[in-house]
Amino acid sequence: MSSPRTRKWACSTGCCSWVFLVKKGYQDFDTSLQSSVITKVKGVTFTNTSELGERLWDVADYVIPPQGENIFFIITNLIVTPHQRQETCAESESIPDAVCYEDSDCPPGEPIMAGNGVRTGRCLQSGNTQRGTCEIFAWCPVETKSRPEKPLLGKAEDFTIYIKNFIHFPKFNFSKTNVLDTKDRDFLKSCRFGPKNPYCPIFRLGSVVSWAGSNFQEIALQGGVIGIQIEWNCDLDKAPSECNPRYYFSRLDSRFPGNSVSSGYNFRFAKYYRDEAGVEFRTLMKAYGIRFDVMVNGRAGKFSIIPTIINMASGVALMGVGSFVCDLVLIYFIKKSNFYRNKKYEEARSGHAGNGKVSVEQLQDLQTVEA
Repeated sequence: MSSPRTRKWACSTGCCSWVFLVKKGYQDFDTSLQSSVITKVKGVTFTNTSELGERLWDVADYVIPPQGENIFFIITNLIVTPHQRQETCAESESIPDAVCYEDSDCPPGEPIMAGNGVRTGRCLQSGNTQRGTCEIFAWCPVETKSRPEKPLLGKAEDFTIYIKNFIHFPKFNFSKTNVLDTKDRDFLKSCRFGPKNPYCPIFRLGSVVSWAGSNFQEIALQGGVIGIQIEWNCDLDKAPSECNPRYYFSRLDSRFPGNSVSSGYNFRFAKYYRDEAGVEFRTLMKAYGIRFDVMVNGRAGKFSIIPTIINMASGVALMGVGSFVCDLVLIYFIKKSNFYRNKKYEEARSGHAGNGKVSVEQLQDLQTVEA
């Protein structure tokens, strides 16, 4: 059985070990990580729709923006409204503010904020119904189609994403990248990220979505946001090869049950043209897809005499507090606390050993000695 002194020593040693070994109190740290991210997407697919006909999609068609930044978007689904021109037409029946019963319900010149254009003053009624929609000056015809039931680019899960990351810790003048330093030009053409290839930052799109806990066909249908976090925690007292990136994947947008209007991610953009007469027209596209946010963080630590001295001095100062806490634990919380209490606090007795009483003569002698 270990002695109380041994337990107390072990308790204090454990506190110091936690500060110096676990929290690395002997190191100076740099958290001002400087980082640059470059991304590239590769892959082609083929579609055949009534709006676009037969079409081959490559990276210039489905990646926005094309510069390869740390935030990029891959189109996986589309609602296409072709051949829009600026003219008058009926507003969509799905717009509540566009409903009318007579011309006075459509004051001319007033825009429909949640709609597509400006009222002209006419109420267009279809058939014999009294209810109609306001006529507007807008890009006509307005968008009326609903989202497709299957993603247009459903085969995009086999596309690849190349994420190149450069980092620099200015305090220690330490730099590194997540790409293997090799002269083999075919390395990045054939490798894929995995446990055996941590320095091949080429990710299969479907795998990234799966690692984030989502189904590709589901997120491709209505869109979503995926976070890719690269973490660099470097102990610069070791070799530079020990400073390795770690990747984490997560779904950042809120997922709602069913077909909630708050689910997914989409936006609109248009491609503009001119006909033979020089009149401008456009093709409106409502794009659904996956937005990727690449985030980089980390810190580097290296031995420094200053934090070592400061933490050692703090440790010595806290030994008293640690000793007090250890005493509380040993006295009140362990099974054999009585044994430790009897060893720490011994009862001092005076007088006769038989009854423990002190006589009057003994008290007088004690007062004489003190005088």
